[in-house]
Amino acid sequence: MAAVKGSAQREMTDKSNHNKLFKATHTVHNQEPDYTRSLIKISSDDRDRMFDRLSMLYGETVARAYMPELERILQVYYAHKPKNMLGNYAGLDPEERFTEADVILITYGDIFRGEESSPLAALAKFCDTYLEGTINTLHILPFFPYSSDKGFSIIDFETVDPRLGNWQDIEDLEGRYQLMFDGVINHVSSKSRWFQEFLNGNPYYWDFFINFTSPADLTAAQRRMIFRPRTSDILTEFQSINGPIHVWTTFSNDQIDLNYTNPDVLMRVIEILLMYVRHGADIIRLDAVTYLWVEPGTRCVHLEQTHEIVKLFRDLLNVVAPGVALITETNVPHEENISYFGNGYDETQMVYNFALPPLVLHTFYKQDATALSRWAGSVKAPSKTTSFFNFLDSHDGIGLMAVKNILKKEDIGLIIQKAKKHGAYISYKTGEDGREVPYEINITWFSALNYENSDEDIAFQVKRFVASRIIALVLQGVPGIYLHSLIGTRNDIEAVMETNSKRDINRTIIYGKSIEEALKDPFSKISRIDRELGRLIALRTKQRAFHPNGEQHILELSPDIFSVLRISPEGEHYILALTNVTDRVCQLEVPLTVLRTDETHWHDIVSGMEWMAENQKLYITLQPYDVIWLEPFNK
Repeated sequence: MAAVKGSAQREMTDKSNHNKLFKATHTVHNQEPDYTRSLIKISSDDRDRMFDRLSMLYGETVARAYMPELERILQVYYAHKPKNMLGNYAGLDPEERFTEADVILITYGDIFRGEESSPLAALAKFCDTYLEGTINTLHILPFFPYSSDKGFSIIDFETVDPRLGNWQDIEDLEGRYQLMFDGVINHVSSKSRWFQEFLNGNPYYWDFFINFTSPADLTAAQRRMIFRPRTSDILTEFQSINGPIHVWTTFSNDQIDLNYTNPDVLMRVIEILLMYVRHGADIIRLDAVTYLWVEPGTRCVHLEQTHEIVKLFRDLLNVVAPGVALITETNVPHEENISYFGNGYDETQMVYNFALPPLVLHTFYKQDATALSRWAGSVKAPSKTTSFFNFLDSHDGIGLMAVKNILKKEDIGLIIQKAKKHGAYISYKTGEDGREVPYEINITWFSALNYENSDEDIAFQVKRFVASRIIALVLQGVPGIYLHSLIGTRNDIEAVMETNSKRDINRTIIYGKSIEEALKDPFSKISRIDRELGRLIALRTKQRAFHPNGEQHILELSPDIFSVLRISPEGEHYILALTNVTDRVCQLEVPLTVLRTDETHWHDIVSGMEWMAENQKLYITLQPYDVIWLEPFNK
């Protein structure tokens, strides 16, 4: 394979510069609107598309009545745009929205504590000091005032929780990182102004929530049909000015579902999402969007109206902020999860790859990559403008719903039992038969891979841990990593005992001085992870073959080795990524015929070692949990 030269090299340079332009266009907007400028001009095609969406949701008469309000919201947003942002999206290529340079850090705004003026400022210093060259995007989990569920029961969508910092802290990060904001738009806190106005009898807010005079108004037959992500009752009683009222609560009695059958709810939510863009959001995560539209007599999940609303959000952003991407968070079976890609062009640009975490855990527990390889070989984004978000752990836990139709029941049971031995808690939901079924494993990723009181050498534990993390780096998509996995946090059992919340096992507060001290010791766990995982992440961001739109070929060469061949979108760069998923030394034969090139001389960009083919095969020895990334030597 010849080196990239001439026009191909220029094309790659152009795409690299294009990507920088793409990211540079997303800046914080003006605080005040400028109405001296011309208002945004919405094309007839865009207007007709939005009208059709509203008509599908509410009928033509209501759609016609609300189109002026929708256009007003867009005009107000557009008036906040700085002059340098007006009209500069024309040259942006949606296929370059995400590239090999993108790695997303998932974190709470107050998870990191230092001597700075606020937790957000401390987080910024940590990222600037330790993550340069590895992380370019920050997903700061809900940073708004809240009443429960660690930020996901929002009291005020428009204010930064003063315990974390302020909008200036958020906007200061925008100049150095892309930012992902949470659109927690399925529900609000029971302490929110909207819900309090509802209880006070304010007529404008009466239809903001799904309410019943009596719980019997939701029949037993209707209840049985509802897809439930929790074991709590779907209805919660509150006292209103008009007496007892029962409201729809999908997740908890403090999280009151919004009623999207009321178009005013949709208008207010659109205003909120565009306000996030004004404050610097480059990606908007649609939390729990699965449950957006409620219709008794259905499963109340993945309804056509829900998809239509997500498509409307995409339409609006395409008009006023086409560089801003949408990502859906839907912890459901894989085939339902990927439905939020739409046709590849009309819904979200990215979906959480919920099947990946339990599959990787299964792979390392069984020390067998077969199930992961077969699944990965069948997975493909529907277009070059869409991508998977490849994560392994999060602030919640390791969801199990996505592998319901991928792994056998006994394999899921094996994951659960093995995780329990590693100190995990199991969260449950109500199944279709009314029984409790496992929904999520609550554990830190480091503890999931390593026993608490293991007598294994820490270097070996870190090597296993890093090998597991690499799977998310080499697969097609955009990798994400939860902050606790950057330092290998172990299970926080004390926090669970104190709060009675299983998810707190993976939400320990991190103190800056402790990290600084640990990093000074080259033999510490944190220092080892920083060197080994950090180096691989930085190396990954420079390899065009890992572009989300690059080709992916899963090679089932051995159950001991997860093997994937990645080829850059231009077809000029090749990387054969090999990960030993076992604690054994493994011998691997790689026929050159599967590498789609006749190159015989290969170079491991991780270790620097070279490999020469013999008899049209590469003979490779991998030590336990080795990671090897081979590229043709004369590249």
